[in-house]
Amino acid sequence: MSGRVPASLWAGSTRLAAPVLRLWLRRRLAGGKERRGRLAERRGIDPTPRPSGRLLWLHAASVGETVSVLPLLKALGRQDEELNVLVTTGSVTSASLLLDRLPGLGLGQRARHRFVPLDVPGWVARFLDHWRPDAAAFVESELWPNLIAAAAARRIPLALLNGRLSERSFERWRLAPGFARRILGAFSLVAARSEADAARLSMLGAAAVEVPGDLKLAADPLPVDERERERLAALLGARPRWLAASTHPGEEAIAAEAHRGLSGDFPGLTTIIAPRHPERGPEIAAGLSGLQTARRAAGADPPAGGVYIADTLGELGLFYRLAPIVFVGRSLAGKGGQNPLEPARLGCAIAVGPHTKNFSAAVTRLELAGGLARVADGAALAAWVRAMLADPERARRMGEAARAATATDSGLPDRLAARLLALLRG
Repeated sequence: MSGRVPASLWAGSTRLAAPVLRLWLRRRLAGGKERRGRLAERRGIDPTPRPSGRLLWLHAASVGETVSVLPLLKALGRQDEELNVLVTTGSVTSASLLLDRLPGLGLGQRARHRFVPLDVPGWVARFLDHWRPDAAAFVESELWPNLIAAAAARRIPLALLNGRLSERSFERWRLAPGFARRILGAFSLVAARSEADAARLSMLGAAAVEVPGDLKLAADPLPVDERERERLAALLGARPRWLAASTHPGEEAIAAEAHRGLSGDFPGLTTIIAPRHPERGPEIAAGLSGLQTARRAAGADPPAGGVYIADTLGELGLFYRLAPIVFVGRSLAGKGGQNPLEPARLGCAIAVGPHTKNFSAAVTRLELAGGLARVADGAALAAWVRAMLADPERARRMGEAARAATATDSGLPDRLAARLLALLRG
């Protein structure tokens, strides 16, 4: 099938859906998933003036993709002291992360964050007419047809970085091969994160796919407020403790059940739960009946013998350093898993559930190195935590193995930055 027919169908359907999408955005705003005062950006409306000079547009969907491009942004700033960078994302958590992290990347006022417009032709056109990027790079699997087609029609050079395409997504794209070729063929540079992703992208029509490495492996360790780490470390002292990180609904109850079963054998045990979406903190606390709980967002400190809900943004680096026995969430009750490389870089012993397809290569890498264990269910998780708490030396060795497995090519961000600048300059 020609790519023009499904492309026209997609464009037409999104135009018709625009009134419904306006209501959807308002609902997201009411739920805290959009920023008040910036909702118009999602429709391509933005009073912020475009900076003079060359502008690179970099789009990352959410927190994971955003973290992975921070070293790339730093490299771009080093290599071109006049370059302006527009970073777009689609979530408030990634916006908060960039507000915190952009000032330390050496780009000064030359880097700014905006929310990406939804994939409605008129909204996309407004966005591109206003910002007029000289080149654009999309991260991982952000393949929005109208956005890409409109940029290509304006002859904006396009790159796909850390290109990722799951087997499931690949099968869906194969149902419209012409459409896939039309979208992927618009990219002048395709840098896949793995050989498997490269093969799938090539089969769908991407040209000259490269496999320079995985940006997630080149990321810096998560930052920490050292004074706060020292304060909490002194408060926790020698208490036994472990962390359930980036949890999704259902996993908090599993962590709480593990805490109940372990607390009798480990007096003073502190279980820390850091939900993927911090706004769920009150809901999580209300669901942990019968346990002593405290919420960081409410200003509380970790309770001895209880559960500490770390419901704040940007502090996983703090808690990985305080509790290096870690379960990485969205892998038991969720689907696809969260990034295990973040705790691995900080020397944590790691466990994950059976659902890890989003990070399968990283999980395999860490497991083969002896730095990660797979657990089938809540009972297996509790048994693993028990073994780690009972044998701190074993936990330490496992954490060091995880740290060693994350050693990678630190030059990747610089090489990709050079490629993007070459694309920008034509």
